[in-house]
Amino acid sequence: MRRALRIIQLNPHPQTLKSNPLHHHFCSSKPSIPTSSNPSVHEINNTHYLFSPITPSTLSESIVSKCSPFWAKKGETFSNPSLQSILIKLSVISPDSIRPYWRLSSFVPKHVLQIVLGFYFVCQNPRIESTKVALLWELFNWASKQSESFEHEMQCCEIMAWMLARVGSFREAESLVRYMGARGVVLGCHEILCKIIEGYANAGEIEDSVSVFNWSRSRGIVPSEKCFRVVLEILVQTKRTRLAYRVCKDMVEVGFGLSNVEKTSYERLIELLCKEMKVLQARRLVKNRRNYAIEPSCAVVNAITEGYCEKKDFEDILLFLNEVNIAPDPYVCNKILISQCRRFGAEEAYLFMKELEFSGFQPDETTFGIFISSSCREGKLKDALVYLSEILSRGLKPDIHSYNALIGGIFKKGMWKQARDVFDDMLESGVTPEVSTFRVLLAGYSKYRRFVEVKAVIEEMMEYGLIEMSPLDDPLSKAFSLLGFDPLVVKLKRDNGAELRKAEFFDALGNGLYVETDLDEYENALMCVLDDAMFPDFNAHIIEKCDHGDIEAALLVKEKMVCRGQKPSSSAYSALMKGLSVSRSHAMKAFYLFEEMHERTVQQLPRETLNLLIRSLCKRGFAHKGKIVLDYMVRRNLLVENETYTALIMNLQKKGKQKELWECWELARRDKWLPPLKDSKAIVTYLIHQGMLKEAIILLTNMLESQTHMISDISDIFLEQLCDTGHAVIGHIFAEELLAHGWVLNRTMYNHLVGGFLKEKRYQEALIIFDTMTFKKVTPSMDLYNTLMPQLCRLHKFEKAMALKEILLQKGEAPHALYCVLLNGLCRIGQIKLATLQFKEMLIKGVSPGAEAYNALILGYCLDSNSRKLGEILGMMVKNNLSFTISSYRHLVSMMCSKGRVSHALRLKEFLLVENTLQSLLVYNILMFRFLQTGNGAQVLVLIDEMKSEGLELDEVTYNFLVCGFCKNGDVLRSMEFLKTMIDNNFRPSNRSLRMVISHLCNHHYLEKAWELSKAMELRGWMQDSTVQNAIVECLLSHGKLQEAENYLLRLEEHGLIPENIYYDILIKRFSWYGRIKMAVHLLNTMLKNGSLPSSTSYDSVIQGLCASKSVNEAYDFHKEMLVRGLTPIVKSWDMVIYGLCANGQTAESERLLDSMLSSGQTPTRNTFQSVINGYYTENNLKKASEILHKMQQHGHVPDFRTHWALISNLSNSKDKDSGDGGGFLSNLLSRSGFSWKKGSK
Repeated sequence: MRRALRIIQLNPHPQTLKSNPLHHHFCSSKPSIPTSSNPSVHEINNTHYLFSPITPSTLSESIVSKCSPFWAKKGETFSNPSLQSILIKLSVISPDSIRPYWRLSSFVPKHVLQIVLGFYFVCQNPRIESTKVALLWELFNWASKQSESFEHEMQCCEIMAWMLARVGSFREAESLVRYMGARGVVLGCHEILCKIIEGYANAGEIEDSVSVFNWSRSRGIVPSEKCFRVVLEILVQTKRTRLAYRVCKDMVEVGFGLSNVEKTSYERLIELLCKEMKVLQARRLVKNRRNYAIEPSCAVVNAITEGYCEKKDFEDILLFLNEVNIAPDPYVCNKILISQCRRFGAEEAYLFMKELEFSGFQPDETTFGIFISSSCREGKLKDALVYLSEILSRGLKPDIHSYNALIGGIFKKGMWKQARDVFDDMLESGVTPEVSTFRVLLAGYSKYRRFVEVKAVIEEMMEYGLIEMSPLDDPLSKAFSLLGFDPLVVKLKRDNGAELRKAEFFDALGNGLYVETDLDEYENALMCVLDDAMFPDFNAHIIEKCDHGDIEAALLVKEKMVCRGQKPSSSAYSALMKGLSVSRSHAMKAFYLFEEMHERTVQQLPRETLNLLIRSLCKRGFAHKGKIVLDYMVRRNLLVENETYTALIMNLQKKGKQKELWECWELARRDKWLPPLKDSKAIVTYLIHQGMLKEAIILLTNMLESQTHMISDISDIFLEQLCDTGHAVIGHIFAEELLAHGWVLNRTMYNHLVGGFLKEKRYQEALIIFDTMTFKKVTPSMDLYNTLMPQLCRLHKFEKAMALKEILLQKGEAPHALYCVLLNGLCRIGQIKLATLQFKEMLIKGVSPGAEAYNALILGYCLDSNSRKLGEILGMMVKNNLSFTISSYRHLVSMMCSKGRVSHALRLKEFLLVENTLQSLLVYNILMFRFLQTGNGAQVLVLIDEMKSEGLELDEVTYNFLVCGFCKNGDVLRSMEFLKTMIDNNFRPSNRSLRMVISHLCNHHYLEKAWELSKAMELRGWMQDSTVQNAIVECLLSHGKLQEAENYLLRLEEHGLIPENIYYDILIKRFSWYGRIKMAVHLLNTMLKNGSLPSSTSYDSVIQGLCASKSVNEAYDFHKEMLVRGLTPIVKSWDMVIYGLCANGQTAESERLLDSMLSSGQTPTRNTFQSVINGYYTENNLKKASEILHKMQQHGHVPDFRTHWALISNLSNSKDKDSGDGGGFLSNLLSRSGFSWKKGSK
């Protein structure tokens, strides 16, 4: 156990595995859980309880406790970064901006302002802008924490806030603006606030956007017009009507007006206001737009008109329409007129229609149909006929509903004989009767007991194909059924009484007949049918069509209803939404219905309908729309079903909607949502990939607690995902917790654990668990065998490898596959003897080796350079018609060429080309590469001619082989020839090819050719790496072309042709030597910006160059930067900086640098000490000079006589006289210089 724990401690999270005592189960030679016997196969391959049933809550608590260290945020470890660490990161972005501050240990507000200003004007690269601002924000916060009295300058706050807002860090920018506002400084924050408000709005952070907007307005700041529009748009989208109107009102008050408001947002706001009965507010918005000569759209007119109609303000409708002089759509006018009919009757409604006509309304057949229906309902049949005639006079065609209403009205007036005339007129006008028309006829004739006519109507319905009847069916029974009666309850009977008291009518034979049923119910039902003819119950029709699955017909009914000025009821809407949601192609139509419904109607929708709508939208890929419906349900506190949350989360993760997903996740967790097992795998994988490890583990524990009967399946899924995504350690902890709570792992779980550790290259942990599997007789899967076997061979665990093979052979796995994997593993590490034994064992057992086994042996014998055995293997492969792999061919050619057997390699090539088992070009490429590697260029030219004769085109790989190979062999002219051909054929040479050619040209002083090639690379936008640049610049410098060298480097930088991790150390030293110190500094900065750390030599060259040019303070900055970056300056650099500081009169600073040099373990030269002493002597600071002299002597340097005498000669000016036993300046000086002082001596 101790050995196992020591091994586990090698992992990156030792504190977790080390602390787990149950790890013993995986690594002990004996199982930690006592059992009476070894587990059976059933026990091994099926997870089950070993002790008492598992306690899910205890298991969950234990898992969360053990896994919590793994999801600790990285930032928590570095919550208080040091000044130096921040400056180092910033210096990578702009070294020049940071360099002057290396020597500071604390900052004042001015320093922070200078750095922020410096970075504000430099490095505008969008790629690293976010990183730059984040680091500046770290510096800003670090400076604030120096002391409670530290306060940033307001200019610094303003610039920092602007930069934060620019990169999308709106919350941090807001905090800064509020900080400035608390100090009364908001004048310069206008643009920043606009950026924050717009940023929050675009990110969907509505509350934050509105909060900042309100804060701005409360301080008298007027956001930009664009800012107003963005906020308005997001408020309208989320139906925040009150706030949206307030923003519009505010826009008007500050002078922007509404002329530039986006049309869609404006119209949508008008609709929302009108739906909430705030028509007056909508009118005000229209009036403002009209002030800018922008007339309202038809949608706006419709919305306001409908709003007034809902409020029954008909006079205001006319006033509004006269004002805008635009007529609403016909369906809106029809809605107004049908409302008028219900309140005042058809005559008044007709007069109102005339008023509407003055506004441009053109009545259609539906409009007059409303008047006809209303008149018939009022019993004014004459008026209805007048309206019918007006329809015809206007050249319109009455619709089916008008005729149905007329027929029903005629029957209600008792004029059953004239009903047929109206029906015939309908047929003559070309209107095809529907079932509804025949039902009116049946009801009317049945009411007046005209059953002969009833039978005739039934026959007519059969002719139109509306019903089907057999000859044995009774027409009257069918008629009663169509009218909604039960034929067994409503019967037509003959009155056999002498007085015929029951008879209601007589047939052609004089028989007295009567209807046997409840006559009151019978009459009422018939009257309902006739009344329904006036104003059909469209809602019932919609529901009926939806119940029968005819969603298209239901939508048509809904459209007719809208055209007649009516709106579906909540029940009808619910039926429609259900029907559309289950349909494959109508999910979005259901959402549009949800959007168009009035708030009161939506509130009456059952939650089941809304849940179904969300799932349907998600299934069709409209999760963002489903999220809108979910938000509505949450606002109304409606129950969201488990399946609904699952559908939303699954679809949002597919769409990559992070913000919406997180919001949905929080809501789901609040409602104790759990995914079904089939979806949990995808959800867990997504969570882990997004770094949401904590959420994944919590989801696991919740599923374990609520679905105890599925613990095995749940555990299997989670363990698989953890191990597949690089979290095998957590999977290991989870498995141990299962074991600790009395659970036995199944075969799949063990496979996941071993496979996970192998994938993470944690081989020792994998082998420990594999040992446990072996002990418990758990059979690895074939996939695990394929992964584990090569590692066992690599680690020389041959006994375990053989044992593993035997286990799987006994379990009936395919022998050929098992042996091949083992052979590959052994041959790759050169264990050809063992591989040969396994190969013989295959043959003895009658296992056909196949091509894979032979190819493995080729690899082994090539590594062993055993030509004889290779010949045997090749002979057997040819005999058995087995194909070579590309790897085998590569190794064979390599060995043949290395032994000079060119003819063998060529014959092998011919054989493969004849067999046609490998691509011809691939065969030639490998052969040419090996020939070039062994210096056989002549044979390569022969192969190229051969390829051309066979019509094979050289590819990019071939050309790169040729360029590098000939260049390496010294044939640069031929290499250049192939390089030129390659470029002319639009192939991009590899970096290696370009490096080799240019380096060779420059080394042999072919500057013009190298320069020409470099120009070609520039024109094509190809990066030029360190080797290329160094070679060309070195060559230019050697020819005395310093300016050309500088221009070349600057041009590459300007065109973005410098790769990352560039190295200029050689060039920095060279430019410094030539006195081009500015260029040397520029190259050093370029290295830092591209992620490369210059060498100590580069820094030393720059420091010495700066000192030589009297730029001592700059040299001092570079010197300090060296120390910060962990580089050690040479003694000469120390000396020159110290000397320069002394020469500039900065003796105290030079002493500090001297002390720093001594503390670093380096010994200054005598001249270095001397320069500091001279500096203090010049400043007449004899005490300090004496101290430095003493340090000088301590480090083995003897001062010269001039130095001693200069100090002694100034004794008369010193106040430190010799007196008493304590000794004075002279005695101290002489004693430190090696002289003894005795009393009485002369």
